[in-house]
Amino acid sequence: MLINRPVSVSPLAPAVALLLIAMASPVAAQPPAQPAPDPVTVPTVIVTAHKEPADAQAVPASVTAVTDRTIANAGIRIVSDAAIFAPNTIYTDFTARKTSNPRVRGIGSSPGNPSVTTYVDGVPHLSSNSSSIELFDIAQIEFVRGPQSSLFGRNALGGIVNVTTARPDLTQWTGSFIAPFGDFGSREVRGSVSGPLGDQVAVGFSLGRQQREGFTTNAVTGNDVDFREGTFGKAQLLWVPSATWETRLIYTGERNRDGDYALTDLDNARRNPFEVSRDFTGYTHRDIHATTLQVRHEGPRVAFTSSTGLVRWVTDDTTDLDYTAVPLATRQNEEESVQFTQEVRLASAANAPLRLSDAVQFKWQTGVVFFTQNYDQLAVNTISPFVLSPFINFPVAQTSPDAALDDRGAAVFGQGTFTIHDRLALTLGARYDHERKEAALGTFYTPMIAPPTNVTAAQTFSDVSPQAALAYHFQPNRMWYVSASRGFKAGGFNPASPAGADVYDQERAWHLESGVKTTLLGGRLLVNTAVFHITWDNLQLNVPNPFVPGQFYISNVGSATSRGAEFELTARPRPGVDVFGSVGVTDARFGRGSLSMGVDVSDNTIPFTPDYTATFGTQLSRDLGRALSIYGRAEATFYGGFKYDDSNVEGQDAYSLANLRVGIRSRQLFVEGWARNAFDTRYVPVAFPYQGFAPSGYVGETGRPRTIGVSVGVHF
Repeated sequence: MLINRPVSVSPLAPAVALLLIAMASPVAAQPPAQPAPDPVTVPTVIVTAHKEPADAQAVPASVTAVTDRTIANAGIRIVSDAAIFAPNTIYTDFTARKTSNPRVRGIGSSPGNPSVTTYVDGVPHLSSNSSSIELFDIAQIEFVRGPQSSLFGRNALGGIVNVTTARPDLTQWTGSFIAPFGDFGSREVRGSVSGPLGDQVAVGFSLGRQQREGFTTNAVTGNDVDFREGTFGKAQLLWVPSATWETRLIYTGERNRDGDYALTDLDNARRNPFEVSRDFTGYTHRDIHATTLQVRHEGPRVAFTSSTGLVRWVTDDTTDLDYTAVPLATRQNEEESVQFTQEVRLASAANAPLRLSDAVQFKWQTGVVFFTQNYDQLAVNTISPFVLSPFINFPVAQTSPDAALDDRGAAVFGQGTFTIHDRLALTLGARYDHERKEAALGTFYTPMIAPPTNVTAAQTFSDVSPQAALAYHFQPNRMWYVSASRGFKAGGFNPASPAGADVYDQERAWHLESGVKTTLLGGRLLVNTAVFHITWDNLQLNVPNPFVPGQFYISNVGSATSRGAEFELTARPRPGVDVFGSVGVTDARFGRGSLSMGVDVSDNTIPFTPDYTATFGTQLSRDLGRALSIYGRAEATFYGGFKYDDSNVEGQDAYSLANLRVGIRSRQLFVEGWARNAFDTRYVPVAFPYQGFAPSGYVGETGRPRTIGVSVGVHF
């Protein structure tokens, strides 16, 4: 039974009233460094949801694009903050940055085996350890919902998150310096500069540093627990030797030295938010290095693209494993991964489709992909005397795991679109993936109170992911589409798991979707709707290890279904007035006969899938003179109730969050004030079963409290 939270949820009325007030007065943010679009139409957004650039309103799929203007206007700093604009999309964020997992329409999985993969500049980040990074110099974030396996492969079962970096300018030098600071000792500086080095070469450099105190206090020591400190940077080189060739080299680095998880007993998180009691306070450290090389050639008939990526990350964290004031257990965890990807792709030139007849034209693309990923983990739980047994009167070190996982694979894909009379478009595509996974897994105790467990094994996985879509344009600005696609996610090895659960099988899902995309009122209003139905086989679920606290493993639990609908609206009724909104509803449930750890979970709700998500907001601006303007922004996001795990015993009730921003800006300078979670809603967005140490049987973390602050900056 769901236990009601004894903490307040901000009522909907204040948030709705806030938006109505904001919409009634002409005030909203406009980033000063961006050229102003047509003031009375919604700007056209170009996306690469299907790898090749296309108008978002012409792509037969559910795509939400968060542009650089929105990123600046909303003060977005991490990808999960942008997800509020995409219906049926939610992130399970812990206080540790390394654990941020996207879930779309009920589809989600483990941090190291995502069902929704984040691509950064065309390179997949196959672990949340590297995908949740600081956003700076970002041109756009695309949330593409529904299986994208026919183009992107094995970890795109639920969709992709596509992050693209802004290009350096080949014509002039530009730059910015921004300094946000606020409560909880929050202070930050971000600076960037880019410009040409001659007619063919441009460079860009960005650097930032941030620091804040923790939101959560340890009642035992009086110190904060979940503080943050990070340094991040980016460097770019753009070489355009001719009108048809372009090469781009991008390096991104991030160094985080953060505090501990803010986990506590779930009942305590509800009674006493932002307070924990523990005898040991740990830390979470993370270092990320990512290098991308892009080469593109636009020929008269064929476009060639090469994308090379090298991603390396290292994490080191310690925590009080029992999360109590009693010295029972601690954990030291070290992880490291090196990932290399190479994709080569050919496509019909953007403006030169093949003419099959006077009425039919054909666009195509095909490519090959190769990747390797090497992952190592060493985790040691130090357990105090008498915890494991009343007969073990000495401390024990439990190594779980000492693991090495090596993965390599290759794929080939192709897609073609037949367009008839510029109205009817049929898209067909498929991708074949093959990979081999090898594992060396060890679990043991020191002193050896039980026999060690060692597994050395290898598995191969392969599959074909088909996709078909039919789109009909009633008019140039109104399109109906229907699509059917199958996604898959390879099986693999768990670094640590109960005996006999070290291997899990691959997962497959069929996805049916239909939608309408409409542009109305001369381009002032965009309205998109979609309905979907998903069926799973061999659903992979991240479940807690009952024998090792704080450890999870992937298990195939059976079948599942998800069905729902989505609605998105963007409007610019007059210059300086922007209105936006989205609503998504999802019913995602396990199928008949589904078993999780031997327990029947048939018809239970899939964890971390809200009944609905919705965001409504406005941004408005008013000129005070030729070089001065005031602006403001208000947005409110609503989440339906959801369950924390497959047993559906505990969950989070519906709640809402509101963000505000107001400021004044000249051509180069600006000052603004902001508030996130403006009504200080109390909620517990993430929790999981924790038998043995947690009195309630669950531990969780309280969501971010209200934060307020001021940002000052200069652009040139």
